[in-house]
Amino acid sequence: MASATARKRTRYAETRGTYGNLAYAEPAVRPLERGGAEVLRPQPKVRTRERAAVRPKVRVREAGQISVFAVVGFLAVGVFAVLLMLSTVQLTRVGDEMISLKSQLSNLQSEEKKLMAQYELAYDLSTIEQKVTSDGSMVKPQSSQIYTLDLSEEDSVVHYSRENGGTETVDSLISSLKSLLDGALSYFR
Repeated sequence: MASATARKRTRYAETRGTYGNLAYAEPAVRPLERGGAEVLRPQPKVRTRERAAVRPKVRVREAGQISVFAVVGFLAVGVFAVLLMLSTVQLTRVGDEMISLKSQLSNLQSEEKKLMAQYELAYDLSTIEQKVTSDGSMVKPQSSQIYTLDLSEEDSVVHYSRENGGTETVDSLISSLKSLLDGALSYFR
C-alpha cells in the first residue's frame, strides 16, 4: 500500500500534467521513454456511428367538411371580379363614344361657322337691295313719300270695350293663359 500511495503522490506531483485548452493540443515532440524509445500513447477506438434511417412521422389529417363561409367567400370574390371586368369594359366603351362625340362636335362647330357666314351674306342689305331693285318690284321712295314722326308728345292709349259687355275679353284672357301654360309645359318636356 505504501507503494500505491507513493505512486499517487508522484503521479499528481509531477509537473507534466496539462490543464485547460492545451490538454487537447497535439504535442510538438513525443516524449521519450527512459531508454530513448518513443512513448506511444494508446488512441481511443473510434466507432463509426450508424444512424438508422428514421422517417418522420407524418400526421394525416382527416378529410373535413368544406366551410360554407369559404364557399360563399370564393363566390363573392368571383362575382366582384366579373363586375369589375364588366365595369372596365363599359368605361372603355363610354370613353370611345366620348372621343367620337368630341370629333363630331368639332365637325359640327366648323359647319356652324360656315353656315353662319352664308347666313350673314344672305342678309346683307346691299345684296337684298340689288336683288329687289333689279326686278322692279321695289323702288326708292320719293321725297314726298317720306314722313317724319314727332315723338316729343306724351303717349296715351285709349281702350275701347266691346259692345257685348266684355264677356269675350274674359274668354280671350282664359284662352291666352291656356296657350301660355301649354307653351311652358312643352318647353319643360
